[in-house]
Amino acid sequence: AQAGVARTVASMLRVNQRGGFDCPGCAWPEPIAGARKPAEFCENGAKAIAEENTLRTVGPEFWAAHSIQELESRTEYWLGNQGRITEPVVIREGESHYSPISWTEAFELIGEHIRATTPERCVFYTSGRTANETAFMYQLFARSVGTNNLPDCSNMCHESSGSALNPTIGIGKGTVSLEDMHKAELILVVGQNPGTNHPRMLSALTECRANGGRVVAVNPLPEAGLLKFKDPQSPGNLARGGDQVADEFVQIKVGGDLALFQALGHLLLEEEKRAPGTVVDHEFIAAATHGFEDYRQARATIDWARTERATGLSREQIERVAGMLAASKATIICWALGLTQQPHSVNTLREIINLLLLQGNFGRPGAGACPVRGHSNVQGDRTMGIWEKPAEPLLAALDAEFGIDCPRHHGLDATETLEAFMDDKVDVFVSMGGNFALACSDTAALEAGMKRAGLTVHISTKPNRSHIVHGRTSLILPTLGRTDRDDKHPGGAQFLSVEDSMSVVKSTRGRLAPVSEHLLAEPVIIARMAQATLGQDHPVNWRAMAEDYDVIREHISRVIPGFEDFNTRVRDKNGFVLPNPPRDSRSFATDIGRARFSVSPLEYLEAPAGHLILQTMRSHDQYNTTFYGLDDRYRGISGGRRVILVNPADLDELGFADRDLVDVTSTFKGTERRAEKFRLIAYPTARGCAAAYFPEANVLVHSDLVARESNTPGYKAM
Repeated sequence: AQAGVARTVASMLRVNQRGGFDCPGCAWPEPIAGARKPAEFCENGAKAIAEENTLRTVGPEFWAAHSIQELESRTEYWLGNQGRITEPVVIREGESHYSPISWTEAFELIGEHIRATTPERCVFYTSGRTANETAFMYQLFARSVGTNNLPDCSNMCHESSGSALNPTIGIGKGTVSLEDMHKAELILVVGQNPGTNHPRMLSALTECRANGGRVVAVNPLPEAGLLKFKDPQSPGNLARGGDQVADEFVQIKVGGDLALFQALGHLLLEEEKRAPGTVVDHEFIAAATHGFEDYRQARATIDWARTERATGLSREQIERVAGMLAASKATIICWALGLTQQPHSVNTLREIINLLLLQGNFGRPGAGACPVRGHSNVQGDRTMGIWEKPAEPLLAALDAEFGIDCPRHHGLDATETLEAFMDDKVDVFVSMGGNFALACSDTAALEAGMKRAGLTVHISTKPNRSHIVHGRTSLILPTLGRTDRDDKHPGGAQFLSVEDSMSVVKSTRGRLAPVSEHLLAEPVIIARMAQATLGQDHPVNWRAMAEDYDVIREHISRVIPGFEDFNTRVRDKNGFVLPNPPRDSRSFATDIGRARFSVSPLEYLEAPAGHLILQTMRSHDQYNTTFYGLDDRYRGISGGRRVILVNPADLDELGFADRDLVDVTSTFKGTERRAEKFRLIAYPTARGCAAAYFPEANVLVHSDLVARESNTPGYKAM
């Protein structure tokens, strides 16, 4: 409707195809070998592309017609539907409207503000939409300024995964391939709703079942995509009315996963006692791990009453799942944000690693750990150095390659940036994509802090809330999208690269005509910011990188391990796979050269009397902070987002009724947060648990409610 038939078809035929562009939605991989489906995308991928393909535009007349006061009252859905931003705009202190500014003036303004303050008061935020080459340039710019303040969306989603995986298996990402998913004997899908967030994963799960594998879904809500899948590209599947996805649905209480995995470990060890040599891979444990004896002793006994209270599950069901684990010789455990956004998230994920180590489920076909990344290149951003806690080898390599002196002190993550805004410690905030104001917790406090900052800079494609709750001076710099043609270079059209959820690096090349001649590519924007800030005498040749992305890739090939001969390998039609020691050689690059078993105390979320545990979630018409519509048809909800889902029995017990209009209050360490006018929905959630949409419920999350070690906001722990 917004792009026209020809533009729509031209983009859809190239999405996730060899030589095409990578879907700007999720990071689920495509097959490396063999043919790909004609439509190698899902419904939400199509919506993400449509959002970017729109021919609606936001030009100077829009900003002249709408004051900030008016725009503050508009919904995020309305803002996103206005269209693509066509040229840079600025609003200065005391002004009520954004107005046009030239690119040159915009970059000079950024340079003036950065030079007028200190590096620790500058923050450079990144969204997972950013491509590898862009991310590499961006972190190089921040470190050239003198700061490691590089928060990104990983801080708010899978930071807990990296915090658990790096010390235990020596790598902060998953250890499986798409082919492993097809070969697995058992897949556990935990804290995840693939039907909405990664729909193409359902094809992999049904193929696993067709090959004789089994699937267990562990989730507080009975999501449609976890139960049955109707594949629109499979006539046979549609004729059958769809295929079953989960052999077992485990409806766990929010925050009860640690108790479940500890119980499963106990039961596997008990089964090994009864039938020695049939469950535990002693040879692998002896050769490649450390700490097994401490783990065995910790799991020798179990308090079943506490376990059942923590999980909301029966002992019989837990034993049934343990029996499936014991029988499997190739197990994959997948997880997403349901596990990463609680105070004890890191310990929970360590328990997953314990289970996988116990049965030797690394370095064999159909087995391993699978944190399912949500956004297209969020994993690649981290690989490229977008991290506030960089390792010394990366910094030393950057120093040697560019003749600079990178800062060694750690910078701010997303939660620490929120706190810095609250404490008036941010003078310059640059956002490379994303919507920081809506993505973070403690919304009201964050927005107030952002309005007090000196300069906010948003490199964006469409209007969003962060543009409206801006700093005293604010710039919006419009950029090319993933589908746009990037050909304003001396050497002609350029391409970029991304890394998917399973460590495959591939090229992405947009082919559509941009909606405005004033849009600049992200690498060009970074280069010109750097030149205006650091001056022409800076040792980095920013212009060369902006003009020819092969130059960026040459630098990456010498700085980032695994990217040797980058320019040649990325031009292979299938891309290339990054090294992954646990998967490739059953080796573990921890500080002790072995994988680690770990021991954690039993923890779970328990609400006081009269309270529920609230988790946030996405609707089916949503991707992160972008809303495609106001419906959630898989859950039977339409026309609105301010809803809270509660088990009917809990509603009765608390004295409420389905469809009541309520205010929602969260409590944390003696303080309260309040969200007004939510509609109650009677829904079969786990008892004692409730669910509401992200980001509407973010206002209820206190900034101090975070996962230990990872500092990820407690979106699943209110």
